[in-house]
Amino acid sequence: MLAEHLQHALNSRVVIEQAKGVLSERHGVDMNAAFDALRGHARQRNLKLTDFALAIVRGEVLPDSVVPGEAPTAP
Repeated sequence: MLAEHLQHALNSRVVIEQAKGVLSERHGVDMNAAFDALRGHARQRNLKLTDFALAIVRGEVLPDSVVPGEAPTAP
């Protein structure tokens, strides 16, 4: 059971890192700014961070709608 939880945590972290990379590349910002934007938009929409990150990686949420340094807007 512990191994399963650790694997899930690792998978979540990988997806978050991928989404940070997408945002960082698209907007030309560092990874910290990309993470802050990712986290802020997930919180604003009351979504789990991993779910929101996965939506970005899959292309279900456009990276241009998550702009670092800009306050998130309501959905």
